[in-house]
Amino acid sequence: MQKSKLQLKTKNLIKQALAEDVGSGDITTNAIVPADQKANAIIMVKENGVIAGLDVAKEVFLTIDKRISFISKIKDGAGVKKGQIVAELSGPARGILTGERAALNFLQHLSGIATLTDKFVLQAGRVTILDTRKTIPGLRMLEKYAVKMGGGQNHRMGLFDAVLIKDNHIEIARGVERAVEGIRRAYKGKKPLEVEAKTMAEVREAIKGKADRILLDNMSVKTLRQAIKLCKKAKIKTEASGGVNLENIRAIAKTGVDYVSIGALTHSAKALDISLKIISIKE
Repeated sequence: MQKSKLQLKTKNLIKQALAEDVGSGDITTNAIVPADQKANAIIMVKENGVIAGLDVAKEVFLTIDKRISFISKIKDGAGVKKGQIVAELSGPARGILTGERAALNFLQHLSGIATLTDKFVLQAGRVTILDTRKTIPGLRMLEKYAVKMGGGQNHRMGLFDAVLIKDNHIEIARGVERAVEGIRRAYKGKKPLEVEAKTMAEVREAIKGKADRILLDNMSVKTLRQAIKLCKKAKIKTEASGGVNLENIRAIAKTGVDYVSIGALTHSAKALDISLKIISIKE
């Protein structure tokens, strides 16, 4: 993922978030807080986790008022403890209060993804944890960034950058072999080929089709071991997916699988509890 592309996407998302939240103006803050009032504030985490999205939070405040100073105390990807201060702010009080919710929404959501990813990575050992396309529309690049901050890696960004033959492709093509043949004709080996398999019969078909990777979907640990044994013999990489959680990830990782992809990293991560607090005002 190119950094400049991520930055541009982030700026656009922030503009949308502020348009949605602030609209024509923060009527509460503008009525209470003088335009020339200055303040100091902190952003503090209220539970243990992994932080992600500090630069996004900073950009929110700078978009509102470039006079706001935002100083990160740690870097994205760092572990944090309950009560730890992760950023300090100073400047126009109106801008700090107006940007608070949008900044925290990004920071809490992305940190929640990084935190959950970290938990899976710790349980999986040497097995690579991957995300999926099960993301909130419009937030995919940021959510996949958060996965990387948690120690995971990114699967394909979308339908455009990697081939994955799934069950419905197989159904319409009338079999794995025909689906694979279609990809071979279209790309002539220029795109890595991954095939989803739900049964041992489909695994054998994918091996016969010389897939580069086989996604073993919703298989029991016992079936996973059998499938992985065949794939290793054929020197084909394997990926397990479907129904993966923190209770079974260790057992799945021990099967010898190369990758485990987990939709829950992005679609079910609980937001990390983070707050902003004004600590002093300047006359």
